[in-house]
Amino acid sequence: MKKRAASGLGRNDRETRDRLLQASAQLFASRGFRDVTVRDICRAARANVAAVNYHFGDKLGLYREVLQVAIDAMRETNEAGQRAAEGQPPTEQLRRYLSVFLRRVLNPENETIHRLIQREADHPTSALDTMIEQALRPRLEFFATVVAELMGSEPADPRVLRCVGSILAQTIIYVRKNPMAERLGFVFKPTPENIESAARHIAEFSVAGIRAIAAEKPAADRLR
Repeated sequence: MKKRAASGLGRNDRETRDRLLQASAQLFASRGFRDVTVRDICRAARANVAAVNYHFGDKLGLYREVLQVAIDAMRETNEAGQRAAEGQPPTEQLRRYLSVFLRRVLNPENETIHRLIQREADHPTSALDTMIEQALRPRLEFFATVVAELMGSEPADPRVLRCVGSILAQTIIYVRKNPMAERLGFVFKPTPENIESAARHIAEFSVAGIRAIAAEKPAADRLR
């Protein structure tokens, strides 16, 4: 069964479709795609059990639409970060992008979006490729361009990708609730001042490491 285009629906059908999207977003974010049934979704949305197939084709079609909202939010963050960084030197580009990224990810209003993305990362579906190509790859390419400029190398240099991974890994402790880290004393309160401080720290720490790696002699030269 083909899904129905939202633009061609009557008022009642549009309202049902919206309830399905809202209910399924909460369920997918809390339990993941595999552990949510169509009956669960329709019960939460106060909809007939056939409504998911009618509007979205099947559960995966509904999930893709829900995840696309999260993907679009990631794309908007990428674009906002790049606009903030435009025309700045590399260190400031990193700081400004990271500031935008942390502010958006740590906004309580985006909690459902963040949990949807994390669920997809932990238990990937066929929708993962869309998230990678539309949101994650552009983010990686932005950082690779900045790191390559700092290193005086090409973005394809393997050292660049490793440095990009190190930059992104530093954000995890800020954006993902971690009870082990909290018990070890790392408690982060996402106030505007703390977010700016974290973005500055990650940028400065990363730039120092990137420059140190760029200054290293190749292994073959060290052995001579």
